[in-house]
Amino acid sequence: MPPASESHHHRSSTKIVHKPFKSRHATKGFIKELTKGKIDRHEKGSRKTPHQQVMSKLDRRNQAKQLRQIKHQQNIRSTSVFAGQNGAPRIVVVVPLCADCDAIMAIRQLSRSEDEHADLLVEGPRRVTVERFKQTLHYVPVGNDLISVMNACRVADFVVLLLSPEQEAGEHGEQLIRAIEGQGISNVLTMVQNLHIIQPQKKQSQVVTSLKSYINHFFPDQDKVSSLDSDRECANVIRSLCTTTPKGVVWREDRSWLLVENVQWPETQDEVEDNGVVVITGVIRGKGMKANRLVQVGDWGHFQIEKITDATLPTAKKRKADEMAMEADNIANTVLETPNQDQDDLDELAPYDETMGEPEEIPMSEAPLERKGVLLDDHHYFSDENNVMPPPPKRLPKGTSSYQAAWFLGDVSDDDSSEDDEETPIDEEGDVPMDPQDELATHDLEPTEATPSEYPAESEPFHDPSLAQDAEELEAYRASRKVTAAEDREFPDEIELHPSVLARERLARYRGLRSFKTS
Repeated sequence: MPPASESHHHRSSTKIVHKPFKSRHATKGFIKELTKGKIDRHEKGSRKTPHQQVMSKLDRRNQAKQLRQIKHQQNIRSTSVFAGQNGAPRIVVVVPLCADCDAIMAIRQLSRSEDEHADLLVEGPRRVTVERFKQTLHYVPVGNDLISVMNACRVADFVVLLLSPEQEAGEHGEQLIRAIEGQGISNVLTMVQNLHIIQPQKKQSQVVTSLKSYINHFFPDQDKVSSLDSDRECANVIRSLCTTTPKGVVWREDRSWLLVENVQWPETQDEVEDNGVVVITGVIRGKGMKANRLVQVGDWGHFQIEKITDATLPTAKKRKADEMAMEADNIANTVLETPNQDQDDLDELAPYDETMGEPEEIPMSEAPLERKGVLLDDHHYFSDENNVMPPPPKRLPKGTSSYQAAWFLGDVSDDDSSEDDEETPIDEEGDVPMDPQDELATHDLEPTEATPSEYPAESEPFHDPSLAQDAEELEAYRASRKVTAAEDREFPDEIELHPSVLARERLARYRGLRSFKTS
């Protein structure tokens, strides 16, 4: 016999497993488990065609492959402007946000990471060819001036923001970020300069984390802040600049634009006086430029285009110098487009052709206005010559003015008092002349009960009560007020309503109150 301390239990084989619930329609949980996180390509509520309903697994794979190919072609088309030997350079603008940051030194450090023998003496905008990625970078250093920063960032494919490990960006740095962000900015990279001055080295990671938190407040997609002191991180930044597809700016890509790389002014004073030609060299980006349109060059204004020529740089290395010079001359003489008779002029307003002919030949819209009225579509409305008032009726009551006569339609008025069938003459002022006997009869009439008098009735005399009577009325009023106050104190929650008013409707908003006065 088993001991009493052991508990009794059934064998597992005797457990009954109930049959699962079967339903013709799957539940939400069952459908969610079947999908396993898959997303339907078709929107909810869209009706599928019979072909889509019976699409096999092979067809779905083929459709996904076609979508990948289309996306890849779009990516190649967007980066084709940078491909090849004659590809456009990637414009990189370096913006220092702190006072102790140097944009030119940052460009030198980036160039040194790819080529140790890079020319470090050139200041200002410069082109750097990256042989490892077969790309060309055009660096544009800027200062702390707001206008220069905004002008440079307008044409930038990449904007590199420089931060300091010791100084904060401050209000001016935040203003620069807000300005270029509101204007429209393409790709952004963030780097810290002179990080080696932070000692001990363990604190450098904390400084980088703090700077990353600051820049994420403006650009949340920034996942890293690189250091210019590390050659490895500079090489990674160069890789990003050469391989990343610039997302561009919408308003910039809808028009033609270029970064001016070289300006050639007229050589002699005679060319300047004769409206000499200024040659501007650059790579046209965005939409194709037309020679008939005007161009805006910085803050200098709008100018006409004389011609658009090919300015491709010679890339041959193993040829002789004379052959390269001849090739450069041939390229410079290649005219791509010239303006025609539809070229835009520099006039701000359309020209106004003055009419010098006879007054009869002048259109009505340009002729001097001598008549009063409203001129609309060469026609005068409400003028004195075209009187739109209807003619007065022939028979009118005696004493009718011209204003009153305008209300009568037809030749006969509706007034029954007019019994005379003869025409009643009306003078220029619109008054009807009266007969002498009518005038005398009017003055001899006496006022009756039916005829009101022109003089007001006599007013009633003002009754001034005595002082004793005033005192009695005042005492009676005060006594009535005391009685009313006593009733209010005795019955504080009682009010009087009109007999025709229902209390449940009138006092609906006071339900649940303990007192009308204190609640």
